[in-house]
Amino acid sequence: MTDDVAVLGAGMHPWGKWGRNFVEYGVAAARAALADAGLEWRDIGSIVGADTVRGGYPGYVAGATFAKALGWQGARVASVYAACASGAQAVNTARAQILSGLADVVLVLGADAAPKGFFRPAGGDRPDDPDWLRFRVLGATNPTYFGLYARRRMAVHGDTPEDFAQVKVKNSALGALNPNARYRKAVTADDVAASAVVADPLRLLDICATSDGGAALVLSGMDFARRHGVADPVRIRAVSTVTPRYPNTVLDLPDIATDSAATVQPAAETFRESIARAAYEEAGVGPEDLSFAEVYDLSTALELQWYEDLGLCGEGEAAKLLREGTTALGGRIPVNASGGLASFGEAVPAQAIAQVCELTWQLRGAAGDRQVAGASVGIAANQGLFGHGSAVVAVR
Repeated sequence: MTDDVAVLGAGMHPWGKWGRNFVEYGVAAARAALADAGLEWRDIGSIVGADTVRGGYPGYVAGATFAKALGWQGARVASVYAACASGAQAVNTARAQILSGLADVVLVLGADAAPKGFFRPAGGDRPDDPDWLRFRVLGATNPTYFGLYARRRMAVHGDTPEDFAQVKVKNSALGALNPNARYRKAVTADDVAASAVVADPLRLLDICATSDGGAALVLSGMDFARRHGVADPVRIRAVSTVTPRYPNTVLDLPDIATDSAATVQPAAETFRESIARAAYEEAGVGPEDLSFAEVYDLSTALELQWYEDLGLCGEGEAAKLLREGTTALGGRIPVNASGGLASFGEAVPAQAIAQVCELTWQLRGAAGDRQVAGASVGIAANQGLFGHGSAVVAVR
């Protein structure tokens, strides 16, 4: 177990399709987080930016891009990229700087201006790039992968399209309560069933959109928090950034081939299960200790998979957990009280940071109508391309 890191401030730029530069969203989120922390930009000793690779060259050095926009003041700077896990990697980088004594207080920041429609490959030929290969050779866009995973759950566990639709119904009702969400309208199962089929069995409302948005956190050591007058802050207790193990018997996007399990005994747990286990072990908690969870619901079926990967239920029991209302607000373990990606859409480098913003607000008791009663321990989990695991445990 490591020392805790305090969350002094959390801020967001609302998600949507705003048609502006990602830096604008990031600066707005940063200023909101600084105001929430009661600090000025000049007080920050380090800034860690989650990279926005589709934003052109400046996105590749997001830390310096945001530092310039906020005003050069000499802060230490870092930029990280781990696809959907970029935000958690940024949190982990900031935490390492704080615990090592390199900085007392760090601004963590991510923002995106996503393309219209589903993500597609960048131009040029890159046959050594697995993401390019799955797009160009297999034609496997993100919805294709989501659909295949849904089919696997149907075949292995007996899940149904109606189960998937209920995930959207749950999350849209919560997103309607979140002022930062892009989609703030509750939908019904009939609405999901009436939406267009995108990748059978998933329909348009089963799959998250691509969005613009930004999120930021101000993190510090516990001593700095106390000197700043915050005696009982939300604390980050663990960050998991593990990679898969050999053999990887359940293929994860964008891999199109993997080591064979024919001659090697499969691992005792899947990649995503190992992400959660590492976070639990570092935090000294287990799934039974959680008050709530924020998970990366790229599709409705993938949310159900996270229930099992986080240990909220046994294998194949996720749909039952959903049907019983266990993961709804007021249930034993609410999942995606923020509304999830179903309500936000993907702003890739910002989303894992946004998850920690939600952990912070819930643990402070400041989430308004979507507040989880008695929240004391929360986990945020997602997975980035190319084997980037990501989970954050926060407590109060």
